[in-house]
Parts: sequence; structure tokens; C-alpha cells
Amino acid sequence: MIDAVATDSSSTESNDKPRRTRRTRMTGAERRAQLLEIGRTLFAAKGFEGTSVEEIAAKAGVSKPVVYEHFGGKEGLYAVVVDREMRRLLDMVTSSLTAGHPRELCEQAAFALLDYIEEYTDGFRILVRDSPIPQSTGSFASLISDIATQVEDILGREFKSRGFDPKLAPLYAQALVGMVALTGQWWLDVRRPKKAEVAAHLVNLAWHGLDGLEAKPHLIGRRKS
Repeated sequence: MIDAVATDSSSTESNDKPRRTRRTRMTGAERRAQLLEIGRTLFAAKGFEGTSVEEIAAKAGVSKPVVYEHFGGKEGLYAVVVDREMRRLLDMVTSSLTAGHPRELCEQAAFALLDYIEEYTDGFRILVRDSPIPQSTGSFASLISDIATQVEDILGREFKSRGFDPKLAPLYAQALVGMVALTGQWWLDVRRPKKAEVAAHLVNLAWHGLDGLEAKPHLIGRRKS
């Protein structure tokens, strides 16, 4: 029974004053990383307009001035989140292009985008929204253009070997990357069929379309200009 009634000094003191929970103080870098993750989650769920600095601060357990101190406001935080996601997706696509055969390169590019959508869904949701900030570091359209630039050389070499005009490679690169990106937006919500099957169908359309490419395509309708 002695153990049952024994008390220590801290227990006695707790009767006089409520015990405060000690918070682990974050470094500046840790706080910045925390705010980025919270902002990323909220921007993906609610969009830029639906997210407030008050909510970001509350989720982080800090005051509003802390958010302003790190990013200058909601716009600054949003710009950093977008820039980080753009670089992540671009790195995933460019690092995936390792094959020698053009068809396998198409497969790798398709898989890279679908992998990003699957692994970084919040980031992709942010990227496909129209940026509400004119001074933002980029947009989904500019990102697609950057990725297309990475495959221009591949298409250019393929065109040249087939006797096509390599100057048209940028046009076809934009078309192919855009096709994959728009399909990815659709797949983001439906998630059917499975990723590998989506990639196979995308490459099927892209590759067999290129395989039967006309050197000088012509229009069959009445309109010629």
C-alpha cells in the first residue's frame, strides 16, 4: 500500500500549478519544411484561393507571422511548392529516359509521369490547377513544354533516320507529351485500368501513329488553310 500512496515532488507541484507540455523547438529549416508540407496538402485539397495563412499556421501550431517570416505570405509559399513539384516531375521524366530503342523511351516517359501521379498525387493536383499567381515560377503548360524539349532530340534522330523533316520534331514532341499528360489527368481520378496497361495503350497509340507517319501529311477535307 506504500506504493499506492507515495508521491513525488512533481506530483505535489502539479496540484499547485498545471504541468505544461514541453514542445520540441524546430530549427528554421525544419519549420520551413513543415510549412511546405502543410501548404502542399492544403493547396492540393482546397486550391490556392481556398487556403488561408491562418489555416496553414494553425495546422503547424504557429502564429501567422512565422509563415510570413519564411515565405513572405501565401503567394510565396505556393510558388515554392509549385517550383519544387515541377522540378521533381521533370527530374523523374528526364532520369527515366535511359533506353536505346525509341519505343522503349516512349514507355519510360509514360511510366515516369504515371509514377509521379501515383506517388505524388497532391503535387500533381497542384500542378494541373491554373496558377492564380502571375509571378509564379511556372505552370503545368510550361512544365509540359520543358519535358517535351527533353524528347525533341530523340524524335529528331528518329525522323532523320526515316527521311522525315527533323525540324518538325518539336511539334511532335509537344503532341506526344501533351497526350500523356492529359491522359494522366484523367487517370488521376479514375485509376483504371492499371498503370502498366495505361502506359501500354499510350505507347500503342504514339508508336503506331509514328510508325505509319506520312512524310508529307495531307488534308482530305475541304478546308486547306
